[in-house]
Amino acid sequence: MMDNVDLDVLRAALAWRRDGHGVRLYMVIETWGSAPRQPGAMLALRDDGTVIGSVSGGCIEDDLIERQAAGRIAPAKQAVGIVTYGFTAQEASRFGLPCGGTLRLTEERIDDYGWLDELVRRCESHQVTVRELDLRTGKVLLHDASLDDAFHQDASKVRAVYGPRWRLMMIGAGQLSRYVAEMALMLGFEVLVCDPRSQFAAEWPGMDVRWIAGMPDDAVLSIHPDERTAIVTLTHDPRLDDMALLTALKSNAFYVGAIGSRKTSARRREYLAELGLQAHEIARLHGPIGLDIGSYTPVEIALSFMAELVALKNGVAGRRSTDLASGPTVAMAVAASA
Repeated sequence: MMDNVDLDVLRAALAWRRDGHGVRLYMVIETWGSAPRQPGAMLALRDDGTVIGSVSGGCIEDDLIERQAAGRIAPAKQAVGIVTYGFTAQEASRFGLPCGGTLRLTEERIDDYGWLDELVRRCESHQVTVRELDLRTGKVLLHDASLDDAFHQDASKVRAVYGPRWRLMMIGAGQLSRYVAEMALMLGFEVLVCDPRSQFAAEWPGMDVRWIAGMPDDAVLSIHPDERTAIVTLTHDPRLDDMALLTALKSNAFYVGAIGSRKTSARRREYLAELGLQAHEIARLHGPIGLDIGSYTPVEIALSFMAELVALKNGVAGRRSTDLASGPTVAMAVAASA
């Protein structure tokens, strides 16, 4: 999955080329040992030494700038260069790599930037796209991607996936939802919002979210939730939250959660059973939401929820608020309003 840092790299590289600057694009293609950035991470370097993005913890970025200033870059006739760091213990120590670790980067000179323009447009339209780079010719091809596509490189080409591959749908557009949206966008999620209440209907200025019209159950159905979709209800209104949950818990969404205290969550599970949901469907419900970080304020609750969501997305189990018998939790923070 591409993160927002890499989208910023693409946008900046495109703007620089449109302004007439020379631009080189670096991408991590292979690592051995621990590495700060994973394959696919990018950095763009402008002809005057301005840089955006990251391929390491900082030392390699500095060296790439020095290489350009000293003229130690891939020659003009070479479409794609390969830059390797960390073969020796001395070099590994200099660049913050573990002894014996290695980091390999592609070095592309951006001449014809038509593909870059199209790729940025696709990302901003929430299209998941594969960029295929031919290492021998420098030719770039863009393809629609599937959810199964992943970064791949071999001796002749590199295939990297761009665009939001994970979605978060929120039922409710209050203050907490705004904090959640800000964090989710930074983490590379596509954010969808549904709230039929007129007082919350105004779009949020400056927020790149997609508004889904209609009542919560219809809205959930309309997005066709898949294994990379998370759905959370944040309205504190059971008429809206439970309506969405009845549909979401029957879907393929990898996460379905509802804000509320332990007491509220227990009542909700009983009510969902009365409405006909099966035990295994109700068992999928996360409630109270979030990891235990002692959350009290809306922004802390948002952080707690996003921490839980990212942990599950990454296949890591965290200590959830529902697992605790006591102590400050999200459940306590929202109990008064639940």
